[in-house]
Amino acid sequence: MGSKQAARQKHVPMRTCVVCREKKAKRDLIRIVRTDEGIVVDSSGKLAGRGAYLCGRKSCWERAVKTNVLNKALQTALTDEDRLRLEKAQPSS
Repeated sequence: MGSKQAARQKHVPMRTCVVCREKKAKRDLIRIVRTDEGIVVDSSGKLAGRGAYLCGRKSCWERAVKTNVLNKALQTALTDEDRLRLEKAQPSS
């Protein structure tokens, strides 16, 4: 009888950085995608292909490029070109 419903909170998708394992909102992380052309940074978050998420920390990006973390997450072997492309796309934080 005239009771107001509580305002619904919008669902916020959560993802985990593959390096530091910290959970954050999907839009706060950067998606890396395995495509037919190689590994690319997906700024839209909607590219087709197997994806992995990285936070904006410089240490996470450096570790992702220098180790096999992304190889495992993307189920592929990163090429030298892929690693170069990721180094250039690294956020400046």
